[in-house]
Formats: sequence, C-alpha cells, structure tokens
Amino acid sequence: MELLPRRAGEFGSARYWDRFFQQRGQRPFEWYGAFAELCPVLYKYMRPRDKVLVVGCGNSELSEQMYDTGLCKDIVNIDISDTVIHQMQERSGRKRPKMSYLLMDMLQMDFPDGHFQVVLDKGTLDAIFTDEEEATLAKVDKMFAEVSRVLQVGGRYLCVSLAQAHVLKKAVEYFSREGWVVRVHQVASSGDKQQFVLPVFVYVMTKFRKISDSALQILEICSEDQDKPVRVETAERLVAAVKDRQHYALLCSQLSKTSCREEVSLDLCNRESGKPRYTLHVVDSPSVKPSRDNHFAIFIIPQGRETEWLFGTEEGRKQLASSAGFRRLITVALHREQQYKGMASIQAELSGKVMELAPLGLPAQQQVPFLSAGGDIGERTVRHCDTSALSGEYVVEDVKGDGTCYFRRLIFLCSRNVVQSEARLLAPMPLPGQKKRRKDKKQLSPAEPPAAVDKSYLCCEHHKAMVAGLCLLGNPDSLPAPLAVLVVGLGGGSLPLFIHDYFSQAHVAVVEIDPSMLEVAMCWFDFSQGDRMRVHISDGLDYVAKLATEGQYDTIMFDVDSKDLTLGMSCPPPAFVEKTFLQKVKTILKPKGVFVLNLVCRDAHLKESVLATLREVFPLLYARRIEGEVNEILFCQLNPKDQRDPVELGARARALEGALRQPGRPWDISYALADMLQAIKIL
Repeated sequence: MELLPRRAGEFGSARYWDRFFQQRGQRPFEWYGAFAELCPVLYKYMRPRDKVLVVGCGNSELSEQMYDTGLCKDIVNIDISDTVIHQMQERSGRKRPKMSYLLMDMLQMDFPDGHFQVVLDKGTLDAIFTDEEEATLAKVDKMFAEVSRVLQVGGRYLCVSLAQAHVLKKAVEYFSREGWVVRVHQVASSGDKQQFVLPVFVYVMTKFRKISDSALQILEICSEDQDKPVRVETAERLVAAVKDRQHYALLCSQLSKTSCREEVSLDLCNRESGKPRYTLHVVDSPSVKPSRDNHFAIFIIPQGRETEWLFGTEEGRKQLASSAGFRRLITVALHREQQYKGMASIQAELSGKVMELAPLGLPAQQQVPFLSAGGDIGERTVRHCDTSALSGEYVVEDVKGDGTCYFRRLIFLCSRNVVQSEARLLAPMPLPGQKKRRKDKKQLSPAEPPAAVDKSYLCCEHHKAMVAGLCLLGNPDSLPAPLAVLVVGLGGGSLPLFIHDYFSQAHVAVVEIDPSMLEVAMCWFDFSQGDRMRVHISDGLDYVAKLATEGQYDTIMFDVDSKDLTLGMSCPPPAFVEKTFLQKVKTILKPKGVFVLNLVCRDAHLKESVLATLREVFPLLYARRIEGEVNEILFCQLNPKDQRDPVELGARARALEGALRQPGRPWDISYALADMLQAIKIL
C-alpha cells in the first residue's frame, strides 16, 4: 500500500515514479497482465520489421519478451523516471542490443515525425487520465497529439487499458475525429480472478490521412473469444459495449466467490446481429446439501415453454432448481429470432460461457450436466410477424407442448414471455391415399398449411374460470335465453368463440380496440363472426359509455391487457377499474347478471385499492386465484342475496359440464369447472 500515491494526480509525476521504482527495486511490475495474456492481440498488429515505441515502459518485462520471442526487435522504450531507465538499461542493455531505454517525457518527445510504425502504451494513458480536470484533459490532448505525430500513416497506436468510460470515450472520439480506424479488443483472462476482476482491453487506433470532417467513422469491438470484429455506429455505443463486458466480468467474479441471494439474469447476444440469443437465469439453492456431483448444472428450456410458470417466473425457477437437486442451476431460454441446430450445438456454444458463472467449490475437471425437459430443445415455428400501431410488434407461432400436442400462440414482443392468446392445434388429417406420418417424425414446417384450431379446448386457466363463472347465473337448464354476453378484449378469440359454440343461446358482442387483432384472430385462430357473434372495433371505455340501455347484458367479461408496462397491473388498464367507469358497467348489467374481471396485479397496494373500488360498486364479490399464475378472476354481482355457497356453485358447474359434454361434441375433461368454482372465495 505504501507504493500508492496520496493523490491520483501523482501518477503523472516523475518524482513519484522515481520513488516507486526505488522502493520496488528490480522486481518487474506488470500493469494489466503479462505478455502471455497480451500476445494474441499484439501478434495481430505488430510485425518483426516494425519500429516500435513503448511509452511509459516502467520496469515491465513486456518489451524484453517481445524482443526475445522475435515479435519485434527495433524497440525504443521511454519513461519519465530516471531511476527506472537506469535499472532497465543495466538489466537489458547488453543482452538486447537493438532495444534502447531513454529518459523522455511522452508529452514532448524528441523523435521526428512519422518515425514509428507502432506506439505501445501499457497503462500509461490510464495513469495520466485520472480525472477530467482541465489540466488533465490538456495533458491527454498533448499525449495524443505526440502519438499521432511520431506515427507513420498506417501505423498503429496500441493502448492497453482498463477502459474506464471517460478514458475510452476520449480516446475514441479524438482519434475517430482525426479519421483513424478504432478497434477495441478484450484481452483473454489469465484465470486469476483475484488479481484481474475487471477485464483488460487494447485500443487499436490505426492512422489514416483525414479526408473530411464528414467522413465515415469506423468503430469496432472484438471480444476475447471472437476473431471477427463487430462494427458499432457511435462512440457512445462502443463505450456501452465495453461497459457491458465490464459488468459481466464483475458479475462472474462475484458469482465465483459467493452464492447469490437474488436471482441473476443476463442475455448472451448473437455476435453478428447483436440481438439476444440466450437468456440466462442463475438460481442458487443453498439449502441443497452439497456433494461432489451436485454443485452445478445447466437447464435448457425447450423452445416455446419459456412462458410456463416453472420456467418463466422466479418462483418457478427456484422450485425447478430445488427439485433438480443442484446448488446452482442456470436456466437457458432460447430466443425465437434465432436458429438452433440441436442440444449438442447449444452445449458446444455455451460450455465456455456458463463455466464463467460456475460456483465456488466446483471440483476441478468436474463435468457439468446439460439438462432439459424431455431431453430436447423443443420446436417453434413462427407463422406470422407484423406490427400493430397499438400493440407494437407481435408474432404468431406454433410450439410443441409437453407431450405430443402443438399449440398456436400470439405473443406481443414488448412482453415476449407473456402469452396473449393460445389455442391447441388439431393433428392434421392425412389426405386420401396418404400414409399417416409416424408421431416421432412430426415436425411443423413453415411450408405446411396451418393446422386447424381445436375450438373445444381453452388453453388459458383464467378463461376456464371465466366460463365457469356463468354458473353464477343459475343451473344449466335455467340460464337466460338468449344469453347476452359482452366480452371486452378479443386477442385470438378463444374465449368468445368457446362461449358462442358451447352455449347455443348465447349472443356474444366482442369489443376490441386493435383492428390488427381481429385480423390475427380470423387468419390464425379460426375465429369467425355470425348472427350470434359480432366484433366491434372500439375502445372498450367508449363502447360501454355509449350504451344507453340499462340491464342489457347477462354477463360482461373484461379480458383486456394494459399497454403501459410501467404499472404494477398488467390487466386491465387502470381506467377500466375506476369507480366512474365501473358504475357504467353496473348500469348495463342485468339485475341477476355477473361481471367477470381478469385481474393481473403484482402491486399489493394497488390490488387492494382495486378490490375496495369493486366492493363499493358491486355488493357481492367472489375471487378465484389461478394457481401458479398472477391472474385472479373476480366475479361481481349486484345483489348480496344472490350469494351462493362454493359447494352449491360446484354442483352447478358439474351439471354444466354434463350439459356441455354431449354426444358428438368434442370436450376436454381437463376443464373441471366444478373444481374451478369450489375453490372460489367470497370477498
């Protein structure tokens, strides 16, 4: 510690460095790693015939090792410390006759213009650029001007640095403005995480003649495991890319030393496009008893299943890690925009990266298992991509579920892990004379015609609960006829379509604000309109407000998402649960009717506020929590005397199931409407 200066500004003082090297003696001091770590980059940009200037050489062995390995021999080393120059002349002068050590200030060098092909700086810029005071900035400008002056056109300034944001930004802006090509290399780690927590970078500035102030700036970055540079558009983006790598290094260092109390997530991006390719979640389970084989594992989430509770929520991933029996589990989600060849190629691609996230105590040479549900990476086929003015980018995709079933999903890319609508697909029937394909060969292809939607199946648990809510209107044989239903929020149309098909007396009005969704529902989810089903393209708030008739609907259902992702409530938008609007909903509801609301609210205080407002408007309020999801279905009625015991409601639901399950009509027994209503809670 006594070798450190009292003030950062002393790093630019000759007196400080004289004292430093006198106290340190002959022991080499290597700023930012030794030759072994730097040589892969140096060999790319230095040739044996180059004349090389090393500024701020100190007593590093770097120049000696470059000389001894034959990388280059015509090397001039300069430093402002008379003490270290004498030390290095005595240590190296006779052994290496073509290399010299000179006492010289790099801010005012004696060399002629264009004298060198390479200027090498290992930590010197960082030592000078300790702050952004005016005097310091003037020194840096002078240093850059001198480097530029003594370099030939086509020469390279190689600057080894920790790449603090202000240092990198200044260097990039200065030299790119002069028309130089700027490339930043990340140096491969030595593996000594105690000494090298932050990664080391090499700025490679190649001198070109300046053409004009408006000439194209060429800025590039290379990662430690990457040969091909990636072009970036601005200095700010280059600085941001370096900052991401620094944060990642700090994260790896932290994870190598201790367990993480909270889940850690990060994206690994495609080298060419820069878009996320893998999303990793690091989950530690300290309660798992350690053994030799359970330290660490990687779990590949099959494509299309990242939205499931077990994989798509923090609670679910904790349960997965605990049940898998590993002290650290990394879950890996695959992105729909990317292509994957299979489990083996993913394992080869990720092996190096995930080992950087390995826990403390992992035995040397320990083989880390790659796990998955079903042993494969799943199947996903994007059927349709488009952009809606209201909902933004969205995709319609077919995915393989758990087993042999396939599902069609509507995903808004602003919430890429949330399924907006989902439908089960019927297995395609073979044409006459066509052999039925084996199940193990079943794979969707974009060239195939889209499979038919199974309209008898509601994929979403909250939709099943909303349908079960019709039992609040009475027994199946006493349901109103006609049954007037208003559904706000279309999505893929599964909910209103099911009510239309299975309740022959139902007349369904659907309100949808986004015309794109009607097109999606009709083209991709087999939705259609008719005498008993009409869609109105309108804002649900406006549509309800304009309805003048009192007691118009037996059932009103709100299944509408919020476009404001900053709120703690993603369904419905806050305006739909304001008291003035709920009063209008109450007006158009029949006296014995039921208002059904899909509530998705993570903010406990906001949720309690919503429930309090609902109680003010609707005297009778039931709630049904959807297990494993945030959704809670609220059933609201106008008369407290209509309150029914959950057991009675369960009996009604069983009767309803029996009525719906008629000969010749497909029905999926997984609905269990009775269970849905027996789990209801009166608020």
